[in-house]
Amino acid sequence: MKRRILGGTGISVSEYALGAMMFGAWGNPDHDESERIIHRALDAGINFVDTADVYSQGESEEIVGKAVKGRRDDVVLATKGHGSMGDDPNRGGNSRRWITRAVEDSLRRLGTDHIDLYQIHRPDPTTDIDETLSALSDLVRAGKIRAIGHSTFPAEQIVEAQWAAERRGHVRFRTEQPPYSILARGVEAAVLPTAQRYGLGVLTWGPLSAGWLSGKYTKAADVDLAPGSGRAALEQHKFDPSLPGNAAKLEAVGQLTKLAAEAGLKLPHLAVAFVRAHPAVTSVIIGPRTSAHLEDLLEAADTELSQDVLDRIDEIVPPGTDLNRDDSYYLPPALSDKALRRR
Repeated sequence: MKRRILGGTGISVSEYALGAMMFGAWGNPDHDESERIIHRALDAGINFVDTADVYSQGESEEIVGKAVKGRRDDVVLATKGHGSMGDDPNRGGNSRRWITRAVEDSLRRLGTDHIDLYQIHRPDPTTDIDETLSALSDLVRAGKIRAIGHSTFPAEQIVEAQWAAERRGHVRFRTEQPPYSILARGVEAAVLPTAQRYGLGVLTWGPLSAGWLSGKYTKAADVDLAPGSGRAALEQHKFDPSLPGNAAKLEAVGQLTKLAAEAGLKLPHLAVAFVRAHPAVTSVIIGPRTSAHLEDLLEAADTELSQDVLDRIDEIVPPGTDLNRDDSYYLPPALSDKALRRR
């Protein structure tokens, strides 16, 4: 497994990061199997594990903590805070009050005395970025966090955070974790260039675009929207093939499947190799739910795409394009709250 340096921190991380969102009630409830998947990933050379407190309400962190026990010094351990961890609105967000508590809770669940990379999971329009950075800086200086990052931040907020750190003397963010796949290329326009400008490490998630690039969906009838059928039923706005954005994804998947076959590749291998090919990307987060999923993705760890194949992908999905805007996973309040647009 090849390594890269994480955002100028000097920390060496594998080009694959193991995403732990599927470990626990959200995905695989079998703790023993989940631990076996983590051990297999570590044995294969993956040294970077990414989780979050909100994944199955802490269960994922507990599984990861048990799995890395005895191997902690060999693992670059990343987690995230921001998401709601209870009914009280103060049990979430990016305030000093909550971040301080959230870090302590994550340390306990992970069974460790420090977190290598602590990330703010989403922007919080109710909290001044100076407040967030101040709290994170104190935690770094206390030795509880080694480095800090953010996830799904738009380019302008990445810049604002960098400026706030410089002006106020705070520890600065070292990484960004955006969604990025062939079907969701919006981050290529500003987020990835901005990350490069500030020397940020980039950990991308969703390279298979929530399963669209797994080979599971080849025609509209493959998308099961029946209640209880899984993710497609829960997030119909991202899967219903009658919606224009999803119809465009299905059309692109058909062309990409043909291209992968011509290149002698499986579709998911093409998808992951595409993300790895971008010069801004440090690690690609893979999120297997089963051992079979992990083994399949490990086969693509060294896959390199030719310039011809990359050019063909650009023709199918133009650079900087999100075929479905909902796949950006963050809608600014100025768009989501109509009161902010009207007097």
